[in-house]
Amino acid sequence: MFEGKIWWITGASSGIGAAFSAALSKAGAKLILSGRNAQALTEAAARCVTPTLVLPFEATDFAALPQIVDQAWSWAAQQGGGVEGLVNNAGISQRSLAVDTVFEVYQRIVDVDLMAPIALTQLVLPRMVAQGSGHIVAISSVAGIVGSPLRSAYSAAKHGLIGYHDSVRAETAHLGLKVLVVAPGSVKTNVSRNALDSNAKARGFSDAAIDGGMEADDAAAAIMAALVAGQRELILAQGGELMAAQLRRSNPDALFDLTAQLAANDYAKLFGVK
Repeated sequence: MFEGKIWWITGASSGIGAAFSAALSKAGAKLILSGRNAQALTEAAARCVTPTLVLPFEATDFAALPQIVDQAWSWAAQQGGGVEGLVNNAGISQRSLAVDTVFEVYQRIVDVDLMAPIALTQLVLPRMVAQGSGHIVAISSVAGIVGSPLRSAYSAAKHGLIGYHDSVRAETAHLGLKVLVVAPGSVKTNVSRNALDSNAKARGFSDAAIDGGMEADDAAAAIMAALVAGQRELILAQGGELMAAQLRRSNPDALFDLTAQLAANDYAKLFGVK
């Protein structure tokens, strides 16, 4: 299902995006790699063994997106097809208490993590419907299932990402499209280091949960397996994070009590938030 197919990955310069790109390439897919950092994308492309287009763009430059999509499809046509897979992976996280957080944090995270993938997917979707096939992969988060302390903006955006892609799945399954929503827990990436603090600044340091998380290559392998199996949702988490996601659906009151207790017991200090 990957050999010779063209997949477009956003947030491909590092972390899950870069690891997943390398895994797709190893499986024979041709790639379009996007993100803001052209140099980092070029380095990610160097890990790939199949034809690869580096297509950098700013995710929230919505006016530029139609031209970007035209470029992607033009390159795909040169490779002998259309874009078969879109991976909505670009995003930014947060580490701050809602009571202390400026509104700019909410604007920025919702724009990057929710509105940007919606804007791109809305342009790609008609083309996939016209070709009668396509895979869309949304990288959400356990925080998109659970309202996690210190992540009110991030949880809001990632909850929305799940809702949007669930609706798209329902509307397009009979048209030949497939949608996989992935909800990772802690994965060893720069997500915590790049997360916004209460004043909309990158916090600049990681935390123990992320540093002790799943390797990005292992996460990529699990996503590949889920695609092959035809899964529609993958909770890519372990331990307490997996339990929390499961509780949200089986016993939400127990989860609400648990997260409230965490917040009351200086949970924020574990992440360097005062």
